[in-house]
Amino acid sequence: MAEKSSPAILPISNPEHVAPAPLPISDSQQMNSSTPSPARAFISNISNIVRSGLADRRPWKEVLDRPAFSKPGSLSEATGRFRKNYNYFRVNYLIVAAAILAFSLLTNPMSLILVTGLLAAWLFLYFFRHPSDSPIAFFGRQFTDFEILVSLIISSFIVVFLTNVGSVLMTALMLGTATICCHGAFRTPEDMFLDENPQQQGIGFFPFVAAATVPQPPVAAKA
Repeated sequence: MAEKSSPAILPISNPEHVAPAPLPISDSQQMNSSTPSPARAFISNISNIVRSGLADRRPWKEVLDRPAFSKPGSLSEATGRFRKNYNYFRVNYLIVAAAILAFSLLTNPMSLILVTGLLAAWLFLYFFRHPSDSPIAFFGRQFTDFEILVSLIISSFIVVFLTNVGSVLMTALMLGTATICCHGAFRTPEDMFLDENPQQQGIGFFPFVAAATVPQPPVAAKA
């Protein structure tokens, strides 16, 4: 009796593991990944402004050149001296005013705390917020951007006018203005070279900001 032949075993090939296809990345995700955060962009802009501004400052030895100081003969001469010194030393004047303000706040710790808290509130609750961020919620209630703005304005009014912060800031402003006016009136500007290019002359105390906003000529595209 013939033995039963066992059925042929067909080879089964193990299919290779196929990796799942990557999910498509939407344009909004690509834009969010390529766009820096508002805080990082703000810090970068401030750093660039400060760096470019400090590059335009005059040597302090020239600012405090003692032989160059003399009493003006008239009010018109003092005004002319101040105008020339202002255009030449304006970055140094800004540094002096900032130093006086910082010293005034450091000698008043409560004012320093209030100003720091107010600036932090403006930065993190308004300027650093992205339109796609979730609404701010306090005590189970969500606040719109307009309500946050109104709250910050009211808080700023209370801090500046109903505390001693306003008097500290005003005193620092008056002291800084008096220091700058005295230096500008008594410093003889004959030995200074003034650049009269209107594009190099900034607005107010910020010539480097104006220089950054001057439109550049378009660059022709290469064929």
